[in-house]
Amino acid sequence: MTTTGLAHPPEAADDRTADAGRRGRALRVVLMTVIAVGLVLLGGGLAVALGIGRTDTPDADSVAAGFARDMSRHHLQGVEMANMVADRSEDPEVRQIAFDISATQTNQAGRMQGWLAMWGVPQSGGATMAWMSEGGEHGHDMVMDDGLMPGMATEDELANLRELRGTAFDVEFLRLMIRHHQGGFEMAEYAVEHSGVPAVRDLAQAIAGAQSAETRTMATMLTKRGGVPLPAP
Repeated sequence: MTTTGLAHPPEAADDRTADAGRRGRALRVVLMTVIAVGLVLLGGGLAVALGIGRTDTPDADSVAAGFARDMSRHHLQGVEMANMVADRSEDPEVRQIAFDISATQTNQAGRMQGWLAMWGVPQSGGATMAWMSEGGEHGHDMVMDDGLMPGMATEDELANLRELRGTAFDVEFLRLMIRHHQGGFEMAEYAVEHSGVPAVRDLAQAIAGAQSAETRTMATMLTKRGGVPLPAP
C-alpha cells in the first residue's frame, strides 16, 4: 500500500521562504521611498497646513511670535477649564459651549505652536506680554504679579472650580471663562493691528470674533442661571 504525503517537499518550502523574503524586501523599499518623499515635502507641506509661507520668519521679539507664544498658553488654560465640564456639569448648553471652546482652542493653540517650531522660536521664555509694547502701550504692565496674563484664572480659582458640581460649577465656569475670553480678546485685537505676518493677523481676527460672540452667549447663559460676571480684566 502506497501512502501519498500531504507535506510539501523541502525544495518547495525553501522557494516559498525565498519569495516571502523578496516580497518583504520590496515592501521595505517602497515604504522607505514613501518616507523619503514625505520628508522632502514636509517643510513645504507643513507650512501650507499651518497657513504660513516659508518667508514668514519673524524673530522672537516680534508681535507675531509673542502673540503665538502667549496666546497659545492662554488658550491652553481655557482648554483645561473647558475639559472639566464633562465630569462636573449636567447642563447641555454648558457642555456644548465647553466642547466648542475646547475643540477650537486646542486647534488654534496647535497652529500657533507649529508656527513657533517652524520659525525656530522657543515655545516659552521672553517677557510675557512684552510684544504689546508698541505704540506707547505696555503689555508687560498688564501681567499680574503671579505671571498670569489678562483674564487667566489663578491656581486658587482653578482649585475651587474643580471642587464644584452641578449648577454651582456651571455658574463659576461661565464667570471664569467670560473673563478669560475678555482678556484673550484684547490680546487678539492688538495682534490684528500690529502683526507683520498675514496668517497671524487672520488667526487673531478669528479669535477676536469667536471670543466676542462666545462672551455674549455665555453672559446670557450666566444671567439665566442667576450668576453675576467677574470684573473685567
